[in-house]
Amino acid sequence: MDETVRELAERLLSRGYEDLPEREQRVLRRIASRAAISRNVNESFHERLTMGQRIADRVAAFGGSWTFILLFACVILGWVGVNAWLLTVPPDPYPFVFLNLIPSMLAAVQAPVIMMSQNRQAAKDRLAAAHDYEVNLKAELEIMRLHEKLDALRQHELVEHFRTLEARIEAMADPRRQS
Repeated sequence: MDETVRELAERLLSRGYEDLPEREQRVLRRIASRAAISRNVNESFHERLTMGQRIADRVAAFGGSWTFILLFACVILGWVGVNAWLLTVPPDPYPFVFLNLIPSMLAAVQAPVIMMSQNRQAAKDRLAAAHDYEVNLKAELEIMRLHEKLDALRQHELVEHFRTLEARIEAMADPRRQS
């Protein structure tokens, strides 16, 4: 198999196997062994997440949802309603200083969590792009191999056709066969 991979590198990529990047070597090894290269990148990425990363992703998903926005709006309206109209001695009277502090603290905690989640999503996207490159490269190289096989088959058919024609011409030129 080792010699096949080296020959594939020379024939399909016009470069030595050792001169290729690791992922292209991996693709050639998969072609030589006729193994699939496709895999679910999401599963392998999610398997490596820590508990903290999973929680951060859930917090970011919830913090960026309409459910959070509507729930937060209801809490603010409820806070204002209770402190402005229902309680005679409100713990947070108008202009609701404590209420203003709560969204600020929430934003201070939520922003880094969302950024961590976005950074992980970007890393996942880079991983998916690298995998897509490998799949596309393998498909392209397999197509090149198919073209080589078709060209060889056509060449073989042409050779056979010429042999048939040559035999006919010789039969027509041989006077012993004409009588």
